[in-house]
Amino acid sequence: MPGIEGIDRVTYGVEDLAACQRFFLDWGLKLVREHAAGLDFESLNGCELLVRKSDDPSLPPAVEAGSTLREVIWGVGAEADLKAFRARRDFLEEDGLLLGIDPSGVGFGFRVTRKRAVDVAGTPANVWGHAARIDQPSPVYERAEPVEVGHVVFFTDALDETTEFYQALGFHLSDRYPGRGHFLRCSARGGHHDLFLLQTPEAKRGLNHVAFTVRDLHEVIGGGLHMSRCGWETQLGPGRHPISSALFWYFKSPAGALVEYYADEDVLTENWQPRDFQPSPTMFAEWAIAGGIDGNTRRQRQG
Repeated sequence: MPGIEGIDRVTYGVEDLAACQRFFLDWGLKLVREHAAGLDFESLNGCELLVRKSDDPSLPPAVEAGSTLREVIWGVGAEADLKAFRARRDFLEEDGLLLGIDPSGVGFGFRVTRKRAVDVAGTPANVWGHAARIDQPSPVYERAEPVEVGHVVFFTDALDETTEFYQALGFHLSDRYPGRGHFLRCSARGGHHDLFLLQTPEAKRGLNHVAFTVRDLHEVIGGGLHMSRCGWETQLGPGRHPISSALFWYFKSPAGALVEYYADEDVLTENWQPRDFQPSPTMFAEWAIAGGIDGNTRRQRQG
């Protein structure tokens, strides 16, 4: 089975390039190129985020109206992995990319990863019985610098078909809401999920959110406070997901739907057995702050 190493690039089609430029700069991404077609950003490890105009004819078709994510490119380790994918199914080939459309209508593809190794680490935690941080205070972050795009979440009206499609490409089922949602990781060993497919009673298609990995809880908080000071609106957070153990903070994005800072997710192996959960507010968040925290007062934002 070809080795998939994670998300290498995401591409949005948007209605307001200027707002998206401000947003993703505040979010902590680096603007590496501004040109007639749009904006090219990258995270610390070189994971790319491209912003294009909604009517750009080079983009895959949109699955919903307005600004939204149009394509996810997954990175593989070597050219041999691309060759293995090429032998398994038909792809459109373009500039080192294998491209297609999944059963939910979302553009996807593979390329040899362009991400780079980076020397970043989260702060060790002192838990009962194990002190990993000695003579070292925890940091206070003024803002976040995301390491990479860690996962994407899509609404689908074809949950089983789309899940089977990605499993055939090498993805592994981590956990599920039976009949409602499937958490998938792109390799047997790795973070809890790289892709979450969610089928609501409305059975719609579209983007739910794009999630960015940061170093630790302290950077989730520092990044969220900075976004608050910049005037961007919290959807929910900070908080904690019981299913993946991850700490999160969600913001509304002018590029479409939501974006998330997260850290400290569970890491799984081939020994993991998928669990079944019933979707509910308590399954989504063990705890969460409605409206977020005000970046200036450092207190819960008042409604």
